[in-house]
Amino acid sequence: MGAPMKRESRGLFPDLFDWLEAPLATLRPMAGQQIRFEDYIKDGRYVLRAELPGIDPEKDVEITVSNGVLMIHAERQQEEREGHRTEFRYGSFTRSITLPPTADDSDVKATYDKGILEVSVKLAEEKPAGKRIEVEKPAG
Repeated sequence: MGAPMKRESRGLFPDLFDWLEAPLATLRPMAGQQIRFEDYIKDGRYVLRAELPGIDPEKDVEITVSNGVLMIHAERQQEEREGHRTEFRYGSFTRSITLPPTADDSDVKATYDKGILEVSVKLAEEKPAGKRIEVEKPAG
């Protein structure tokens, strides 16, 4: 048996069958969730502030720096029970940010306060000098 065929649209409005085949398709969440953040430079440090409410920073957040990229990964699992009613929120969040070229990845600090994760990275005072590469001629 072959795959179902999509019916041809018959005008400006979607066909009733299209609505029934994919109800509320436009309301489905996108794969994964984004972490909202802001970044700026202050007192010789690159500062990244990320909104991560409702998490335990000691258990639910992982921050890594590798090859000039800062990655923040967090997971939320929250459940509230009230009598016979239960409400839960869960999700996984990941965001990678390319650090400025002068970032010193050996000096990274992170704090969490009132749902805001703040990560700061020391910046070198001068841009690292490029290295000149000599071109060699083949022998002979």
